[in-house]
Amino acid sequence: MVRISDYDIVRVLMDNARLSYVKIAEIFGVSEAAIRKRVKKLEKAGVIKKYTVEVDPRKLGFEIKALIGVDSTPERFIHLVNELKTMDNVISLYTASGDHMIIIECWFKNSGELSEFIKLLEEKRGVTRVCPAIILEKIK
Repeated sequence: MVRISDYDIVRVLMDNARLSYVKIAEIFGVSEAAIRKRVKKLEKAGVIKKYTVEVDPRKLGFEIKALIGVDSTPERFIHLVNELKTMDNVISLYTASGDHMIIIECWFKNSGELSEFIKLLEEKRGVTRVCPAIILEKIK
């Protein structure tokens, strides 16, 4: 009997979420029903939260993709996170430990938009530091 971990199935779906149960079953040498049952179990357990796409922002006219580290005063942290969630340029938003309290992934059409966004962040009440990094290339 073939032993397939939940992680094995998730990794295949992370690479291509549109892969059919039949194709995934072929990859692992098991039945389509076995894969369908496991994926449904993973969805029900909240392991798989949603299916999504990976986009090339440049082909949509966004020339700059940036990761921006933001630090905040403790009393303004939650308010700032809630405010950032509503901003159009913010594609992904994370709270973190380490160098920065908040990490934001943003897309911009040009460097002027990036500069305006950084200035806007720096002017927000409670923001103590803003550290942008432009992503040059995604490797993996």
